[in-house]
Amino acid sequence: MTELNLAERIAAVQARIAAAAQRAGRDPAEITLVAVSKMHPAEAVVAAYRAGLRVFGENRVEEAGPKAAAVAAMLDNPSSVVRRPSSTVEWHMIGHLQSRKAEDVLPWASMVHSVDSVKLAGRLSRVCQTAGRELSILLEVNVAGEASKNGLTPAALPEAVEAIAALPGLRVRGLMTMAPIVPDPEAARPVFAGLHRLRDDMARRFPALDWRHLSMGMTDDFEVAIEEGATMVRIGRAIFGESP
Repeated sequence: MTELNLAERIAAVQARIAAAAQRAGRDPAEITLVAVSKMHPAEAVVAAYRAGLRVFGENRVEEAGPKAAAVAAMLDNPSSVVRRPSSTVEWHMIGHLQSRKAEDVLPWASMVHSVDSVKLAGRLSRVCQTAGRELSILLEVNVAGEASKNGLTPAALPEAVEAIAALPGLRVRGLMTMAPIVPDPEAARPVFAGLHRLRDDMARRFPALDWRHLSMGMTDDFEVAIEEGATMVRIGRAIFGESP
């Protein structure tokens, strides 16, 4: 894919985001496009950066760390046509994260969308304390109840929030979910609406925490997610094409 084609795809996605926001009476500026760059090379990320994107999501720690370093090197290279500080690139961990790999996410991720257990949160808290830093997190909820999906159950969420809120080094910023893959995006609407209700309930129960974000919606259903309140949409295929 050429840089021109990539820029056109990004513009098309941004236009669809804006249209969905307007249908819902929302400001498109409220919605962050997280470009899912898994299995795509650092060069594709740099090209997307040139086209204006700043937030990228990765699914695998092993792939993300070296890629983030490669992108930083390209953007910091004095001979590069980009020549902008690499700190303007924001990386999010959006895939399942094993507790034993929690330490590996800190060098590159500013946010983890997929905190799906108190155990994982505890491990992230400990490595944050050791590193002397804070980490923004979203709590993953399995709203649809799919056995194949990770995430806290809606019933277990309040107890988990109470435990996680007490952990140093972590900053809860909202909730995340993965909707079922369905032929009609409208079929995912109840899942997105359910996460929104859960977020509002948590905000009432735990008003001291920051519940600003709902990370939900991907290439096939992000417009419905925006209509139901998404503040972050995770889009890969519509931007980068099929994974290699």
